[in-house]
Amino acid sequence: MMVPMTDPAPRLADVDLAALVEEWLDWDAAAAALGVTPAKVRTMVRDHQLASAVPEPGRGPRIPALFIDAEGLPVKGLPGLLTSLHDQGFDDRECIAWIFLDADLPGRPIDALHENRGSEVKRRAQALGF
Repeated sequence: MMVPMTDPAPRLADVDLAALVEEWLDWDAAAAALGVTPAKVRTMVRDHQLASAVPEPGRGPRIPALFIDAEGLPVKGLPGLLTSLHDQGFDDRECIAWIFLDADLPGRPIDALHENRGSEVKRRAQALGF
């Protein structure tokens, strides 16, 4: 007897980021919000302090606006979370999708970071590797 297979959950890499993330910043806008140069923004992305992706074909890389707090810094806990996700093999696109999806947290991980519940988010991210 064959059991019909259900469709697997979509891969994080396949999530429509343009629909998931409401506001994106290009390099110049992110640099202005952070009070740094666009070159420094690229370095911050490379060092996993921020993450970027191309949300729509034909556009350049963008950074989710919610990754930068009101004081002009990366949201508290974000760099550690990004490093943890990258250590598990996630690329920036998958990191952004995971952070903006309501997985098993009460709300999206990005909202938890803004509400200073970063340790809860990081713990769940670390559990992905098991």
